[in-house]
Amino acid sequence: MRKSGRPGRVYRRCGCRDADRRQLGAGCPRLAEEGHGTWTFAVDIPSLSGRRRTVRRGGFEDDFAAESALRRFLEGRQLGFDADPHETVAAYLAKWLKGMEFLLKPTTYARYRTYVLCELIPVFGKLRLEELAHDHISAYAHEQLEAGRGRQAVYHCLATLSSALGTAVRTHRLPFNAAQPLPMRRPRPDERVPWTAEQAVAFLSHCRNVDPAFADLFEVIIGTGLRKGEALGLQRPCVRLDDRVMYIRHTLSAVDNHELVLTAPKTRKSRNWVPLSERVAAALQRAMDRSTATVNGHVFQGPDGKPLHPAAVRRRFHELREQAALPHVTIHDLRHLAATLALEGNVSMAVISKTLRHSTLSTTANIYSHLTWDVARAAVNTIEARLHLVEARTQSGPDAPAHEVGLPNPLFSHAA
Repeated sequence: MRKSGRPGRVYRRCGCRDADRRQLGAGCPRLAEEGHGTWTFAVDIPSLSGRRRTVRRGGFEDDFAAESALRRFLEGRQLGFDADPHETVAAYLAKWLKGMEFLLKPTTYARYRTYVLCELIPVFGKLRLEELAHDHISAYAHEQLEAGRGRQAVYHCLATLSSALGTAVRTHRLPFNAAQPLPMRRPRPDERVPWTAEQAVAFLSHCRNVDPAFADLFEVIIGTGLRKGEALGLQRPCVRLDDRVMYIRHTLSAVDNHELVLTAPKTRKSRNWVPLSERVAAALQRAMDRSTATVNGHVFQGPDGKPLHPAAVRRRFHELREQAALPHVTIHDLRHLAATLALEGNVSMAVISKTLRHSTLSTTANIYSHLTWDVARAAVNTIEARLHLVEARTQSGPDAPAHEVGLPNPLFSHAA
């Protein structure tokens, strides 16, 4: 047995047994033979009960490997994490997931839990954490994609694994993140094609005739660009109809599509005020008149007085959409519809970003970079009009009045 200045000990042992089938361990006489047995480290550490417990890890090829593992284990203890050299990916991911439970929103945690328990641990769980390599992760990505798995699903699984390994690197548990760089690019979202204003009017008109309560909900979403969870989480004290403003303080979500929870809005800037138009104010007033008159009650409620379940709202939306014979869109596309209508009304991107409460202006610009046909046509026609103006002034002289030059209307200078 070999001791050093640090706590713990390193020794050689084997699995041989005596006549009574008891392991000989470090007392086996054959340990003097070269190649017999393996090296083990043992160290005593305190426990919550106050008693010390002994941690043993074996299977090392030589004393240097065992001493290195003991050193890493003790360094990990000083930094506040378990650097067990035999820790599996499954054990690490389970521990990481438990540590994230109170740091994430319940819905985000539930999604991470699904990725870890149903996707990552069945594939990588038996590997030792230090053995997990980029080749393993790359092979998994290729197998999943070749099997027809959706690129978004594969990417989110890999991103979750990368986040977990990134924590291991930041806490000095691992020297590098084997999931970085990811073996695939983030899939570009499908280009959204929202309804036209005419289709939105047709949908709202149908809803008012068939289901007035849901008509008011969708009127609010279209008229303000609220996210579905923000609209469902809206409470009466947050609505100031006299001031024509409402305050976004919560979002309603379903954990595992079952338990309803109120959480903070998506981003820090999402927690903000939203102005109300006359149409939206009227819809909110009808909804509050219809709902149970409790001080902190939700504006949009079901017949039982409870908040509307997001899944039920989604199902009802598609039922009404199909009844109105309108193209397939999601409820979130109604938020994009609000932005599109504002763009068509020549509202600046900065104002739209403020209204939608995006975290940055670049977020708005990236989402709506495609604009709409009319707005995009107006942009190129404005360029053409400017060129025509300069050419006409060049031919007519620099002092010619602008109205004599004949500047075309950028929106209608060409037929669609």
